Amino acid sequence: MKRIKGGEEDSKSSTSEGPTEACKKELLLHLFHYLPLLDRAYASQVCRRWNQAFHMPELWRCFEFELNQPASSYLKATHPDLIKQIIKRHSNHLQYVSFKVDSSTESAEAACDILSQLVNCSLKTLGLISTARPSFMEVPKSHFISALTVVFVNSKSLSSLKIDDTPVDDPSLKVLVANNSDTLKLLKMSSCPHVSPAGILCVADQCHGLRELALNYHLLSDDLLLALSSEKHVHLEHLRIDVVSENPGQHFHTIKKSSWDAMVRHSPKFNLVMYFFLYEDEFDPFFNEEIPVTHLYFGRSVSKEVLGRVGLHCPRLVELVVCANGLRPLDEELIRIAKHCTQLSAIGLGECEVSCSAFVEFVKMCGRRLSQLSIMEEVLIPDHKYSLDEIHWEVSKHLGRVWFPDTMPIW
Repeated sequence: MKRIKGGEEDSKSSTSEGPTEACKKELLLHLFHYLPLLDRAYASQVCRRWNQAFHMPELWRCFEFELNQPASSYLKATHPDLIKQIIKRHSNHLQYVSFKVDSSTESAEAACDILSQLVNCSLKTLGLISTARPSFMEVPKSHFISALTVVFVNSKSLSSLKIDDTPVDDPSLKVLVANNSDTLKLLKMSSCPHVSPAGILCVADQCHGLRELALNYHLLSDDLLLALSSEKHVHLEHLRIDVVSENPGQHFHTIKKSSWDAMVRHSPKFNLVMYFFLYEDEFDPFFNEEIPVTHLYFGRSVSKEVLGRVGLHCPRLVELVVCANGLRPLDEELIRIAKHCTQLSAIGLGECEVSCSAFVEFVKMCGRRLSQLSIMEEVLIPDHKYSLDEIHWEVSKHLGRVWFPDTMPIW
C-alpha cells in the first residue's frame, strides 16, 4: 500500500514542480550517481519517482559497456536487456562512452553491433578497450569500419577518441575529419596497421585543435611534425610514440632534427613520451642527434652505447625507465645522464648493474629533484666505499627523505 500511495503522490506532483520538488530531484540524482548500475536498477523499482530518476538523461551521459563471454572470462558483463534498454531509451543521451571487451571475437563483434545502432547519439568521447589480446583485430574489417563510421557521421562534436589495436583505416579517418575536425582534441591509435602516414597526416592537417596524439613510430614523419607545428595548429601537449619491433632486424626510418626543433618552437612545453620495444641491433637510427623526448621507457634490453647517447642528446628528459641492460655496469652512463639531463626527476632501473659509488654520485648530482627513484636492490653492486647496508643512508641524505632500494617480494 505504501508503494501505491507513493505512486499517487508522484503523479500528483508531476504536474507542477516547485523549488522543493526540484531540490528533491537534484538530491535523488546526486544519490543515484553514487550507486553501482545494478543497485540503481533495483532502486528504480521502489516507486515511480525513483523509476523516473533512473531514466534521467544526466545518469546516462557517461556509460561503459562491459562485454565478456561467461565461458572464457570471469569479468562482469553488461546485461543484454540493459543494453537493449539503453539503445531504445538513452542512445540520444550518451556522450562519454567506452567499450571494454575481453579476448573473444564475439565480444568485439557485440561492441560493433552496439556502435552501429548509435545513430541518434552525438558522442564527445569514445574508447575501445581490449582487456587482453586485441580482439577488435579479429572482427571483419568491413564490420568494424561500418560501425565506427556510424559514430563518426552522427557525432559532430567528438573530442576524444581511443582506438588502439583496431582495424581503423585511412578512409574512416577521413570521415572522422570531415565531421569532427573542429572538436577533436585527443586521438590514441597505437597498433593500427591499416593506417598509413598519409592517413594520420590528413588528421593533423585538418584537426587544428588536436592536443594529444598517440601512435606507432611507423606513422611518424617529418611532414606530420611540421603539420603539428603549423601556425594554424594549437600547442600540442602530449605526443606518445610506440617504437615496436615486429621482427628482429627490422629497419626504422630517421626523423630530422629540424622537424623536432620546429615542434619544440611551436609547443615548447609538450611532453614527448617514447616506448621502445626493440632488439639491441635496431637502435642505430635513434639518439644520434638531439631529440626532445621527456619520458623514455625501454621495455627490452638496451645497450650501454644507446644509454650513453641518451645522456648526450636528450636534454629535456624528465623520466627514464630501463627494464634491462646486461652485466656491464652503467656507471659512466648514469653520470652522463645526471650531468646533461638537468630536468630528470624520475628514474627506474630493473635488470641492470650500477656500482654503489656511481649511484650515490648520480643521486648527489640530481639532488632533491629526484621525486621518484625506483631501483631494485639487485642492481646495486657494493664496492670499496659503500655496502648495501650503508647506501640507503647516503642516498637519503642527498634526497632529503628516507629511501630504500626496492626488493623482490618473497611469497
